[in-house]
Amino acid sequence: MSEFANVSVKLEANIYFDGAVTSRGITLADGSVKTLGVMLPGEYEFGTEVAELMQISSGHLDLLLPGSSEWHTITDGMQFEVPAAAKFKVRVHQVTNYCCSYFA
Repeated sequence: MSEFANVSVKLEANIYFDGAVTSRGITLADGSVKTLGVMLPGEYEFGTEVAELMQISSGHLDLLLPGSSEWHTITDGMQFEVPAAAKFKVRVHQVTNYCCSYFA
């Protein structure tokens, strides 16, 4: 999907890692919440509160999921899931756009 219709957008951005990762929250007509964001090249560790689905619309990163010792390459059009209450790491190789969906 390249766009969402009938959404409300939070005006204030979420800013992480001194501005290297930013996102904006959106709420869809059905009440579901997502964030749309951009990650600049670098290495980052994120934590989840609820289960998440990360969809990469453009870019290139390596992913280390919780409980794994193997890095996975993620590029345009790929996605991955992260369980609730977990930490995961990414090594971003080029500017990467993402959409994150949250599941309670």
